[in-house]
Amino acid sequence: MAAAMICGKEEKVLGVQKAPGSCPYCGGGVAATEVEAKWVLCFLPLCLTNKRRFSCTACSRRLVSYPAIVHD
Repeated sequence: MAAAMICGKEEKVLGVQKAPGSCPYCGGGVAATEVEAKWVLCFLPLCLTNKRRFSCTACSRRLVSYPAIVHD
């Protein structure tokens, strides 16, 4: 009998696309990965979110994009 998961986070990759720009560390290409994350409690979904993560195709580093700073 398998152990039941009481609570946790499940992630599922929806797709991978080429993104514009280049890696600041090695100059390689950038890939955008669409990820669906779901928090569950006793097999009941609590929260469902879709995220886009960026990573380098050459050195496999995760790249973080920051929002632009707008000055009024």
